[in-house]
Amino acid sequence: MLRVTISPRKFVYFDLSRRYFKLPDKLSSNGIGEPTITLDMIHLPIHEPDDNIKPTVEKIAWDSNMLSFDGYSPETGWVKIDTKALATIHISSFEKRRSVQRKAKSKKAEVVLSKYTRRERNRARKHQVEIARVMNSSAEVNGFERLRKESMYSRSRVWNRRVMRTDWRAIMRRVDGSTELPPQHTSEGCSRCGCINKDLKGCMFRCGSCGLTMDRQLNAAINLYLKMEGVPHQMKWWDKHILPSLVGGYFLTGAELRASGELVRGLYEAVKPKLYYAYDRYADAYIPVPMQSETPACGGV
Repeated sequence: MLRVTISPRKFVYFDLSRRYFKLPDKLSSNGIGEPTITLDMIHLPIHEPDDNIKPTVEKIAWDSNMLSFDGYSPETGWVKIDTKALATIHISSFEKRRSVQRKAKSKKAEVVLSKYTRRERNRARKHQVEIARVMNSSAEVNGFERLRKESMYSRSRVWNRRVMRTDWRAIMRRVDGSTELPPQHTSEGCSRCGCINKDLKGCMFRCGSCGLTMDRQLNAAINLYLKMEGVPHQMKWWDKHILPSLVGGYFLTGAELRASGELVRGLYEAVKPKLYYAYDRYADAYIPVPMQSETPACGGV
């Protein structure tokens, strides 16, 4: 039975047992798409998985941030998924609920608050499914930080609200082959030499020991990938396996070269994401946006 919502708490059911079209034998949770109803027809999208198509990358480690997921693998490089649209849903719903609570405290207000809560949950779930779909198409095994919100709260009310609005675990549960990784020293640790740099400022990570300079979120994603593969911090190994995936085919900063065989100044200039997935409000999907080398931006956004 297919249930189609026509108004809040009102549904129309269609019996698919008498269908004339064929459905896949094994449908995933996203096998049947959202129906589109016109005046004379109902369009029902069917997503049938193709077993012959396999992800090009086997493993990717994802760094969880407030407004993005930053992934890394030596085969693909740096992949960024924008989650600003998901954060906007939680922020707007919070402001609406707070406005209702300030104006009235009655049973009618409780009904309105319940409506906003359901709407927020449904809209957020739609974004979570799209983000998980992008991750599933990128790799067979996806590594995530083992984050606990209760340990991240502080005395700042604004910071606590930002942490509370995140959907890290909800997205991770929807990703196939997901594994949790220890988050210790992910952001402040140098992915090349392993030195701990607690003085983090801005969006760039600068190591005072080996001179590594790159985006903070990319550095954290590389650290997670090393943990997922069980590789210790070794500068020679990093220069041989990690460096080619960052420099080859990427936009360079245009810094002056110290030697003819040097790729960029110090070999550790900042790079940009190879793929950047942004949410299209009109297409209702995350689409890959090609990075433009003419306008370098902090954090790759």
